[in-house]
Amino acid sequence: MPSVAVVILNWNGRSYLEQFLPSVLASAGAGVEVILADNASTDDSVAFVEGAFPTVRVIRNKVNGGYAQGYNEALTRVQADYYVLLNSDVEVTPGWLEPMLDLMESDPGIGACQPKLLAYNERHTFEYAGAAGGWLDVLGYPFARGRIFEFCEIDHGQYDTTAPISWASGAALLIRASVYHEAGGLDPYFFAHQEEIDLCWRLQAAGYRLYAVPASVVYHVGGGTLPKGNRRKVMLNFRNNLLLLLKNMPLGRLCWVFPLRYALDVVAAYRELAKGNVIYWKAILQAHAEVWAWVFSRSKPGAWPVRRVMPADGMYRGSVVWEYFVRGIKTFDKIMQKDLSSPGKTA
Repeated sequence: MPSVAVVILNWNGRSYLEQFLPSVLASAGAGVEVILADNASTDDSVAFVEGAFPTVRVIRNKVNGGYAQGYNEALTRVQADYYVLLNSDVEVTPGWLEPMLDLMESDPGIGACQPKLLAYNERHTFEYAGAAGGWLDVLGYPFARGRIFEFCEIDHGQYDTTAPISWASGAALLIRASVYHEAGGLDPYFFAHQEEIDLCWRLQAAGYRLYAVPASVVYHVGGGTLPKGNRRKVMLNFRNNLLLLLKNMPLGRLCWVFPLRYALDVVAAYRELAKGNVIYWKAILQAHAEVWAWVFSRSKPGAWPVRRVMPADGMYRGSVVWEYFVRGIKTFDKIMQKDLSSPGKTA
């Protein structure tokens, strides 16, 4: 049996640990170690875990470096064949690891995979963070099987096939330890949000494939650290999506995609301002300022792809923005039906 380390990154999350850690421990079979990586919490979550769950190994990071740096630091101290990067607000189901491990063991060319993510509070609905596997459109907008922008579909088995994807959710990511370090880990500049998409893009550039394994099911609360609508969360999502393109997209495509994406961001900012949402408007302006600061900085630390390529899997050649906001198509399967019916196009 391969060795597996389930690593839960924590920052002031005692309530989630108390609620969800028992399900993780109950599902941890032979060869599975459960580890809490604490990002310099100021609550009593570490003391609570050490007292209530003595079998859980605790790694203490000195500072809160966010999701990316937090995992990078912790995983240098973890020895295993596979890592599972698991959010603290995730409830796992019995046997959730086995389908993913079986797939990974069957093909060394698969670098990482994810389970099916359902919403914890609406248990028949796909969850925003990754649903049934991540995709990208022609402009680099991320969406997923079962989730287009803010619309999450009801799960009635429509995406229950194991399938290649362009990115796997960081809420519950199974990845080969050797591949994680070979790729340089997560980019700490991202801090949080879309850093797993950047990692997955780099994995595909290195020749690995990624899969969604819906036979494995977890339930995700979402927004455990930064709630929906939080200014910093909005800023990170807009900033990091542009950085994602600047780092990974082939230059020929980037030359026309980046200006268009930038303009669409500006439209989004002033649309929200017209609605009276000043916080959202300020967050996008801040995101753009930080992107330009990154562009003109002499040193750009972080993990870079071995080459700039578009992902081979999980790519929609059309615009999900057009389909969702203009045509009103809000489900993944209908967008794919349209794409496959277009001459010369394949999903």
